Amino acid sequence: MKPALTGETLDSISARLAERGEPAFRAGQILDWVYKKRARSWEEMTNLPKALRGWLEETFTLMPAALVLTRQSVDVTDKLLLELSDRSLIETVIIRVPQDGVGLDHSRKTICISTQVGCAMACAFCASGLAGLKRDLTAGEIVAQLLQVCYLEDARTPRARAELASFDNIVVMGMGEPLANYEELIRALTIVNADWGLGFGARRITISTSGIVPKILRLADEPLGFRLAVSLHGATDEVRGKIMPVNRAYPLAKLVPAVKAFSERHGRMVTLEFILIEGVNDGLDQARALRDIALDVHAHVNLIPYNAVEGLPWNRPTLERQEAFARILEQARLSVTLRREKGHDIDAACGQLRLKTERDRPEAA
Repeated sequence: MKPALTGETLDSISARLAERGEPAFRAGQILDWVYKKRARSWEEMTNLPKALRGWLEETFTLMPAALVLTRQSVDVTDKLLLELSDRSLIETVIIRVPQDGVGLDHSRKTICISTQVGCAMACAFCASGLAGLKRDLTAGEIVAQLLQVCYLEDARTPRARAELASFDNIVVMGMGEPLANYEELIRALTIVNADWGLGFGARRITISTSGIVPKILRLADEPLGFRLAVSLHGATDEVRGKIMPVNRAYPLAKLVPAVKAFSERHGRMVTLEFILIEGVNDGLDQARALRDIALDVHAHVNLIPYNAVEGLPWNRPTLERQEAFARILEQARLSVTLRREKGHDIDAACGQLRLKTERDRPEAA
């Protein structure tokens, strides 16, 4: 497969062009077409010589992820299903927060992106890992998800294409364990952050992990100050170990100090993600243990009522039980969000739409 142009940096594309004897300014022109003007074809790059456009087409894939379908929920959550060059499917989600007086198209948007096809972490409640891990995404495939969102938003709300990306936050919380694909992830986010790329601030990018301790410590030393979210989902080893196999390698005695070190290194809150599952981790004893961890690491807590997944036995707690759990944290003056259901009618839980589509589509002849 040809490499994706969306996985190239200014330095790497400059080096390739220098080998051809092209002037240095051509690299900036090419990346301007990709990220600012958001060209959909080589022919659109009209200020490039025809021979150079031909070489680019022979050498690179311009867009390594094709949009297969889009589903919009009644709560205005969008799910994009994308097909890669090897027919693998991945998901990207647009989460909107309606704001008074500005209209839906101009309200705040958070984009949730994937880093792997499937997942190897085998969390008991998650659809992403039901079929295991197929492969890591390349940096170009990670970046392409955000460009596909830009294409979709540009079509819905015509604007000057030179305008920066039309979303407010990026969360790396889709399919896969981001820190298990560390090198490609950091390369992709460097492209997203760069002035010659999408120009998107690192502090508006949150990387989620199930708790790979060495990579958390490595991430703390990255020069770009990305935010960190930890998928905790159990506040004791007994509970967490039942639903998250990663806890065997990195129990709370290792994970919590690593998260605290990250927080202290960056001087900002981390987020603890906690999916509330009926009869598994929704007891008040778990709330009190979670409270103690959050106070220790200086964390915001994001409580997420379980989004049912076909084929899995888990359910969400009642609203009263969710609120009782949240009160334990609020009484300690912690920063807490109790999320309301998003995208249930479009299979918005990570991996659901991909699995259904793979089951239903015909195999290539």
